[in-house]
Amino acid sequence: MKFLGRHFLVEYHRCDPKILNDLEKVKKLMLEAASRSGATVLDASFHYFSPQGVSGVVVIAESHLAIHTWPEYDYAAVDIFTCGTRVDPWKAFHYLKSTLDSKESSVNEIIRGDLSHFDSQVRRLYI
Repeated sequence: MKFLGRHFLVEYHRCDPKILNDLEKVKKLMLEAASRSGATVLDASFHYFSPQGVSGVVVIAESHLAIHTWPEYDYAAVDIFTCGTRVDPWKAFHYLKSTLDSKESSVNEIIRGDLSHFDSQVRRLYI
């Protein structure tokens, strides 16, 4: 099957709450996860919530990685969306599982842009 992208919806449970509540650490880990997957980082934006929690996104040429943390539940929700075949989202997943010290995790993979739905003779350019 040919497709445009892979979207991982990741649940990391039983993580280190100190890491999940550290904006600079979470940002560093997300940027490194993107790099280790082979992605091209374009931009990043992160926010710390008071009294706790971090949300952020790393924009990559191949799509994005996003995280939302709940230190009070030792939990992080992560999206890893990659387009093309050059980037390996599993590398990002395993790196984050290890560095967030997650003791339990799950991944739901969604195939995005299944090309079997498109007529190969038709290409549209929207201007």
